[in-house]
Parts: sequence; structure tokens; C-alpha cells
Amino acid sequence: MMLREITISTHLLLLLQHFAPLTLSLLQPPYHPPMHVPTLVPHAPTPLTPSRFSAEARLDFTTHCNSSCFHRGEQEKKEQLTDKLAFETLYADGFRTLTTVEVEDDIVDALHPTHLPSWRRKRIKHRRMKRQIYGADGRFNIQGDDFLMDYPFSTAVRISTGCTGVLVSQRHVLTAAHCVHDGKDYVHGAKKLRVGFLIPPSINGTKAGLTPNKKPPVRWVRVKRTRVPKGWIQGPQEVSMDFDYALLELRWPHRRPFMRLSVAPSSDDLAGNRIHFSGFDSDRPGELVYRFCPVEEESSDLIYQHCDARPGASGSGVYGRVWDNTLERWERKVIGIFSGHQWLEIDGENRDYNVAVRITPLKFAQICYWVHGNRLDCSPD
Repeated sequence: MMLREITISTHLLLLLQHFAPLTLSLLQPPYHPPMHVPTLVPHAPTPLTPSRFSAEARLDFTTHCNSSCFHRGEQEKKEQLTDKLAFETLYADGFRTLTTVEVEDDIVDALHPTHLPSWRRKRIKHRRMKRQIYGADGRFNIQGDDFLMDYPFSTAVRISTGCTGVLVSQRHVLTAAHCVHDGKDYVHGAKKLRVGFLIPPSINGTKAGLTPNKKPPVRWVRVKRTRVPKGWIQGPQEVSMDFDYALLELRWPHRRPFMRLSVAPSSDDLAGNRIHFSGFDSDRPGELVYRFCPVEEESSDLIYQHCDARPGASGSGVYGRVWDNTLERWERKVIGIFSGHQWLEIDGENRDYNVAVRITPLKFAQICYWVHGNRLDCSPD
């Protein structure tokens, strides 16, 4: 099937931007108590041998999962998760360290969230679909200075290994772990890893109106260090997909808006039950591509959905409108990282989904520590 390319229009975006707040104001905020975030206490880093950078970057990431795999996160013990929350730090010169952690607080709720709905036993007629595109292609190309540089689209950045990332602080980019590490070693491109910022033609000194189809140039910034959880490094892929995220620290701060992180709520507590993400899909080179869709299923560690996506979108920041208890309003926040595709076998039925890694309380505490370097600034609001 030919992909139907859709360029998002000015009128549609204006409608989304201006009427969405009015619609959200009519929604009742969720009535869950504030989410408790455990405290991670890191130990002194242990030096490791330098990376060989021998792995090949693989953008098309697919796994298979059955019922026991789907419910695995609900059954893991504190010691198992604590081990997976240890992390490697890769520096620009190839030097590596391993940091183990302890969880200081009671983490019963973090280990076994009670706010997740049970498996929705929908009868879905099984049919093999074109991978990562479900029916008509529902992606939108983001074009024009006003939109490329407008929040939230301006938070999407390119990763030099061929993936996407999202700005989560003035110096940090969240992406998928498989974009920089294959589970055994770092990929070739991680040795001189860079993050690319789109520069619209008008900002680059070109009159955008004269070249409407010209792809925006990219300004590349070197990465100072990369952090990957041990949960990604140590396990088989059907297990490690739960930890398919990495944080990149830039050498220099940027001046663009970034999107704040949040513990992923149940999809019932997302405005409209929808998630959104923008990325650099490989079949539309040089274009920023936006999509949104409802959440289909969710486990304790993954968000299952049918948002259309292609390789290259891996690492995109998956966000939703989340109720912020401090600001007392709905806010766009990153609640997950787009990982790839998974075949899921439940009750004898094979179902295929695009999958995002959900930010759990423990993952939030870990990523927040990576960003801030301390435990004091790590609260869910």
C-alpha cells in the first residue's frame, strides 16, 4: 500500500492549539493521591574497560512477548529491580563506569502499581499488518518555521545514529537505549555521538518562502556522556525492552524549550486517553513527523498503541496531557520513550503493537538523578 503523506495545515494546528485548552478545561482532574517517587541512592562508580564500539546500529527493533512476559514486571522483587536500575556511564573518550544503586524508601507501590487497569480482553481479529503502519497512514509532516520552532515540536531532536530524542532539560536528551547500545556493546556511532537541532531556513539566513520544500538544515552538538540502565544491558531483548531508554548529556546547553518528565499515569488519567510523539521517521528523510493515537493496552513497564511509526522514530519522547497537582492544570509531559514493535501473544491470540517504554516511579527517580545529579529535585510534579 502506498503511504498517504499528510502535511499538517496551519488551520488544523491553530484549531488544536486554541481549542484544546478549552476542551481540557471541561475535563475533571483525576482523583489519585500524589504519586510517591522512591529515592535512589547511588554508590561510587566502578571503572570498566573502555568500550569497543563494535555493535551495529539497528533502528528496526522488534520483540515477542507472551502472557508471563507481559505480567513479568508485576512479579519482580525489589532486589531484581534494584539490580536493573544500576547504570553505565559512557564518556566521550570511551571510558566507562558502572554505578550500582540502592532504593531507600518502601517501593511496594512502585513495584506493583494499583492504578493500572487490568488487561482489556478485546476480541481482535488477527491479521498481519504492515509493520508499524496500521491502515491508512496517520502521520503529519511538520513544516514551516512557526511550527518547527513551536513547542512541543521544538523539543524533538535527531540522534546521529539515526534515531530521535526529546529535550528534557537544558543539557539532556532522552532517547532509546537501542539507538546507542545493542545490549552487548555500544554502537559504532556512539563513539562520536551527536544531537541534531533543526534550523528552519529563515533562521539560517534563507527566505523560507522561496524554498517551501527545502529540508531544514541541522546544527549538531557533541554528547558529553551517555547513561544506559543495566536492565537494558544484561537481559534478553524481550526483557530488556522494559529498559530501552538512555540519557545523553550535551557538551553545551541549548536555548530551546524542553519538556518535563512525569511518572506515566494510567491511560484513563491521560486527557483524551491519547499519547503523542514527533520523530524523524526513516521513510520521510529530513522531515519532522508528528502523530497521536489512543493507548490500546498497558503493562507495568510498556505502553501498547497503534500510532503509525517507522524506524528512525525510535527514541521519540512519548507525551500526554497529565494533570499537574502543583500547577492545577493539564500539562504536556514526557511519560514514555518510543521503542519499537512487539508481537504479543495473550490467551492464544497474536496481536501486534507499537510499543513505548513507560516511565515508572523507579525509572523517573533514576532519570531524574541523571539529569539533576541529586535527589532533592526529583518529585513527580
